[in-house]
Amino acid sequence: MLCGSWRSRRRQPEEPLVPAQVATPVGLASPPASQEGNIKRPGLRALKKMGLSEDEDVRAMLRGSRFCKIRSPTWQKERLYRLQEDGLSVWFQRRIPRAPSQHIFFVQHIEAIREGHQSEGLRHFGGAFEPARCLTIAFKGRRKNLDLVAPTAEEAQRWVRGLAKLRARLDAMSQRERLDHWIHSYLHRADSNQDSKMSFKEIKNLLRMVNLDMNDMYAYGLFKECDRSKNERLEGPEIEEFLRRLLKRPELEEIFHRYSGEDRVLSASELLEFLEDQGEHKATLAHAQQLIHTYELNETAKQHELMTLDGFMMYLLSPEGAALDLAHTRVFQDMDQPLAHYFISSSHNTYLTDSQIGGPSSTEAYVRAFAQGCRCVELDCWEGPGGEPVIYHGHTLTSKILFRDVIQAVREHAFTVSPYPVILSLENHCGLEQQAAMARHLHTILGDMLVTQTLDSQNPEELPSPERLKGRVLVKGKKLPDTRSENGCILSEREEEDEEEDEEEELGAVEQRRRAKQISPELSALAVYCCATRLRTLRPPPVPPQPCQVSSLSERKAKKLIREAGNSFVRHNARHLTRVYPLGLRMNSANYSPQEMWNSGCQLVALNFQTPGYEMDLNAGRFLVNGQCGYILKPVRLRSPNTTFDPECPGPPRTTLTIQVLTAQQLPKLNTEKPNSIVDPLVRIEIHGVPADCARKKTNYVLNNGFNPRWGQTLEFQLRVPELALVRFVVEDYDATSPNDFVGQFTLPLSSLKQGYRHIHLLSKDGASLSPATLFVHICIRSRATLGSAGASLCPTPALRSGGRDGGPAPPSSR
Repeated sequence: MLCGSWRSRRRQPEEPLVPAQVATPVGLASPPASQEGNIKRPGLRALKKMGLSEDEDVRAMLRGSRFCKIRSPTWQKERLYRLQEDGLSVWFQRRIPRAPSQHIFFVQHIEAIREGHQSEGLRHFGGAFEPARCLTIAFKGRRKNLDLVAPTAEEAQRWVRGLAKLRARLDAMSQRERLDHWIHSYLHRADSNQDSKMSFKEIKNLLRMVNLDMNDMYAYGLFKECDRSKNERLEGPEIEEFLRRLLKRPELEEIFHRYSGEDRVLSASELLEFLEDQGEHKATLAHAQQLIHTYELNETAKQHELMTLDGFMMYLLSPEGAALDLAHTRVFQDMDQPLAHYFISSSHNTYLTDSQIGGPSSTEAYVRAFAQGCRCVELDCWEGPGGEPVIYHGHTLTSKILFRDVIQAVREHAFTVSPYPVILSLENHCGLEQQAAMARHLHTILGDMLVTQTLDSQNPEELPSPERLKGRVLVKGKKLPDTRSENGCILSEREEEDEEEDEEEELGAVEQRRRAKQISPELSALAVYCCATRLRTLRPPPVPPQPCQVSSLSERKAKKLIREAGNSFVRHNARHLTRVYPLGLRMNSANYSPQEMWNSGCQLVALNFQTPGYEMDLNAGRFLVNGQCGYILKPVRLRSPNTTFDPECPGPPRTTLTIQVLTAQQLPKLNTEKPNSIVDPLVRIEIHGVPADCARKKTNYVLNNGFNPRWGQTLEFQLRVPELALVRFVVEDYDATSPNDFVGQFTLPLSSLKQGYRHIHLLSKDGASLSPATLFVHICIRSRATLGSAGASLCPTPALRSGGRDGGPAPPSSR
């Protein structure tokens, strides 16, 4: 045995398969010794379609492996892990059986796979195992890392390679392939006796699994139409016919036929007409031809430069047909402007993985923040034993981690996602000796990454640009004045003392000395471009402050400045960096809305990245574009030092946004343990921008249909400052007696929202893909001036019929 033991072992039947979105009932099963002879079973069709059914690494994962799972020096247990035949999920054994959904994890939720002792857990607790046998599976969202030790180095490598292949194939799949993969996974699960034939009862189970409660009479009629052999079983081509009918998209057919005419195929010129109506003003005939060659499935049609309905659907489901402007997924903004001209993705209490009262601190929290594009992280530094400073939430029960371990994590992971500069926001509670140790660790670990002096003296009145600081680390901390007081004392860096600073401006000398704190010259010297300074007033001083001065404000103080001196605050932020952090009273590490702070030009709007919610959805949406590099160029009106803009008084409406919510596809099932639980979806669209632009509107709900609900409802919004607006699409499960349950969402800047018929690819609470779940909408943006890629538009009105409350191609549910 690898490690640990169970007091008893029970051998149970092999677990059924687990599809991508719904867990299957499993127990603490030990699988058959080998599946080698079963590679050609119908259940492996999914892996065949991925081209991986014959891959040796994947075959080994299908057979399963017993790993040692490591949590602490004393908790090291042997557990079985096995890839499911859908190729999208891994079943794992637990000591105490739980709900079926708690026995799997999905390949699409994996953030990274690390070999060796490359996690906090394995560095601390895996020393007894050779690195070649160790691997870490890091997940998106809040799920803990999985630290594993394989029996041999070769077995560890098989899983590292196999998971990498599965992730790469999943990323390369088109939306249509994902849908096909997804539906066949459910099909295999619904085939209860695994005879590759489907009775009507099995078909009904399949419909419930995919979140659709179809009227029995309608479903049976469809079943009989497909049962050409008249034996009350669907098999082979009959099943394919049933699936084709189930997956029909009448709304896409209607659009396609509007442009294709009687011949039911699109020529390149007809496709170009559609693209122009979509608002693709730069579309050309050559571009239309290129789309045909990329997305058309029929080779004969492709040779004649024609697009069929299937090719049209492939295009609309592709990234090119999505609501997010594909050009904005790369770095497309000017990166040569001063740092103060950018919104910068920022984290608060970065070291925490849970609440700020008793949650654990971990270097993994920094790794996850960097993986999400975060460019400013916080380090709360306190005196530690043995002369080594530690990081934790002071005077609480949160665990402690070494300062040097955090800096090592910065070196290893800060630039894996984005090459642009990282800011270390130090909250310093250490004495002179350990401050010197902090400076020493920063120098020795970061080396040339660390900015220790100004880049040049050519333009000292301006901060350097993200482009010039690529690959560099900046320290935000207190700076000793040129003329020091006795012992070099200056005011404390503790942000909590900044809450009511206006009332404390006239502190007496005794009180000032009480709050004074010594700053070591070594640490002070590292505050080059981010010198922490208290913001006492927005009135212009006789001598303009240096642009390197950075203020930290609580959300309460920032809101007060926005209300009372909106334009002055905007002008200040045009030249200086401002960091905003959550109130200390947020014990559960809840977040505030970052939009208010962005409206006034604050760059470092720090949020608790470990706490999901709409606030983090907005943050992810804001930094979704520009290559997700963590830097977004602020609108022109927030960059000019003489701007007259005030977010509280933005002026009259300039833009009309009209969204027709048409349909949704393959929404996830919320209660996977109850087959008869089916969502009643509604769609809410939210606008987050200046206060006058903030709005939310919703559709009716569709009863008992999460598979293909249909609305056809139009929602309209008037916007005054469109360049600051974020659009959030939210799907919820309607409930008349309690708050609606969250199903999925997608948030993006209005300036990156494309017009016309578009698919919205939904995300989970943790930001993971819910593929193949999508919304299908028609978007129209009318503005007085061109707005990014979504400028003034004719916006043809879509002519689709509304599906009402019951939606879908089927008659109303009989629930």
